[in-house]
Amino acid sequence: MLTRRQFIIGSGAAVVGAALVSKAQAASLPEAPVQTKAMTQPPLVPPNGRPYQPVVTLNGWTLPWRMKDGWKEFHLVAEPVKREIAPGMTANLWGYNGQSPGPTIECVEGDKVRIFVTNKLPEHTTIHWHGVLLPNGMDGVGGLTQPQIPAGKTYVYEFVMKHSGTFMYHPHADEMVQMAMGMMGFIVVHPKDPNLYRVDRDFVFLINAFDIDPGSYTPKVNTMLDFNLWCWNSRVFPGIDPLVVRKDDRVRIRMGNLTMTNHPIHIHGHNFSVTCTDGGWVKKSARWPETTVDMPVGALRAFEFVADAPGDWAFHCHKSHHVMNAMGHGVPTMIGVDQRGVAEKIDKLLPDYMVMGERGMAEMGAMEMPLPDNTLPMMTGQGPFGPLEMGGMFTVVKVREGLARGNYKDPGWYKHPKGSVAHEWIGDLPAS
Repeated sequence: MLTRRQFIIGSGAAVVGAALVSKAQAASLPEAPVQTKAMTQPPLVPPNGRPYQPVVTLNGWTLPWRMKDGWKEFHLVAEPVKREIAPGMTANLWGYNGQSPGPTIECVEGDKVRIFVTNKLPEHTTIHWHGVLLPNGMDGVGGLTQPQIPAGKTYVYEFVMKHSGTFMYHPHADEMVQMAMGMMGFIVVHPKDPNLYRVDRDFVFLINAFDIDPGSYTPKVNTMLDFNLWCWNSRVFPGIDPLVVRKDDRVRIRMGNLTMTNHPIHIHGHNFSVTCTDGGWVKKSARWPETTVDMPVGALRAFEFVADAPGDWAFHCHKSHHVMNAMGHGVPTMIGVDQRGVAEKIDKLLPDYMVMGERGMAEMGAMEMPLPDNTLPMMTGQGPFGPLEMGGMFTVVKVREGLARGNYKDPGWYKHPKGSVAHEWIGDLPAS
């Protein structure tokens, strides 16, 4: 639930750019809303300023603002947060305004934007506005373009949004730790003309990853590549909400990648065109149809499609180990190994011993096995036809006829027309 929170700037004056803020000025800062729930929040219809079609942040929300003397003012608070990765697992992360990732910032091309950043972390930080064209001193690189924001202080960033597009924010201070702990957020700058590049539904999320041992709560920040939780907006399947769309809607999905590897993001049942990157909008003459877009490290992509095929369509990273949870790198492959004799001997010592992996790992999707505290099954999730055997970067695009324009409620599983589901063949087989 969205709440309002009072915060203490800290003793003494807060630093704002190269100037100081008096106590009276500090008291006049915009409030810093907080969101702690992990489900997708409704789009924030702009209460003032230029009109635009708002986005929907997957398992997230949009940061409210206030208008003051022609400036659109936001307030971000960098702080430790607790994030539910999926039901049954919570992580101690760092983020903004109660969540990791932080709230989405939405504004309009030409807006004068003022963003206050209060640091409640145990160390200094900054914010870099990734892809945004702005004055050098507002770029947010600690030590290069600005002093670091000390713990307990507030800085302000001021710039004009020169062009519309898809961007993100993240620290440029102790990056290895701060981004590994979940500090990041999305920025959407809408065109001045609300009908330019207009779509019916506009979703956003960031791709991130953590290495959290079963039974622990805090990511291992020195991990380089061997992560065990591959996330969209700090969530893994089955904790990632579905993308609910109305049949024949034009849909845009915007993604940013702040992991340490690329991700081939694939959608079933539709093809799409990449229409925007962090460098700007892609001309129509330069687009081509795809069903998979590769997400490079440190990049953003937006793609669009017409949801003309009703159903429950898988949407996921196409790296197989990125649609699994809590993986173990030391597990041997036992496919084809007859373990019966060994299993009988072990069972005398460990009565609950279970043979696994002789015929592949699909059986794990249906098992209800005890797990260590605060971890998730490697393969999980139930669908209308049985175990989904998924995890990590996986969710479902649910295309339905008859939805109201602003309805994002999960409609449940798709009801297939009679005779349209693959089924067992019981007739004669063709001659071999």
